[in-house]
Amino acid sequence: MTFSIVARCARTGQFGMAISSSSPAVAARCTHVRAGVGAVASQNITDPALGPLMLDQLEAGLSAAEALAAVADGRPHIDYRQLLVVDAAGRTAIHSGRQVLGLWGEARATDCAAGGNLLAGELVPMAMVEAFTGATGHLGERLMRALEAGLAAGGEAGPVHSAGLKVADRLSWPVVDLRIDWADNPIGMLRAAWDVYAPQMAAYVQRAEDPTLAPSYGVPGDE
Repeated sequence: MTFSIVARCARTGQFGMAISSSSPAVAARCTHVRAGVGAVASQNITDPALGPLMLDQLEAGLSAAEALAAVADGRPHIDYRQLLVVDAAGRTAIHSGRQVLGLWGEARATDCAAGGNLLAGELVPMAMVEAFTGATGHLGERLMRALEAGLAAGGEAGPVHSAGLKVADRLSWPVVDLRIDWADNPIGMLRAAWDVYAPQMAAYVQRAEDPTLAPSYGVPGDE
């Protein structure tokens, strides 16, 4: 049903996540990032509330593994959840419950963790981790490379229809929050959206912080 990656950029301290699924609007339910704190995926039979709960634990000073344990241990229905987390030190943790759907897998490295369910092949998460760790540039680009590698490795057992990319920097709001909620080629469309947005990202941040210093808006009527 889903394959995803959560990650930290060791150079900038940014946190992000990329995800795709056969279900609609996957990024609206499963992606959770918080500046200076971490990134969390809450997927499979999804409980979106688990993402903020784990981010709260990270913000309180727990490690990725400790935050995961604090939220998962003894929680009702936790066997149906697949959870991925990366913390401010680049440590990662994954929970894949006994009721995770179909062929599932997970892979981790410093600063990133990937996982999925109903996968076409067990090597999909490792392909994502390898693509992420081998890529350079902005965290958003590295996450896109990982998502594309997951698809190339087989992705989900069936066709995917939604995808998303989210990145938190130093601000209270995500500097990247791109979603394709229902399409036949969601990862390709997400790539196109990222390629359009990436060169403009800094300008949108500047407009929020001080519009008097911002570049022109690039729309009809803007002089």
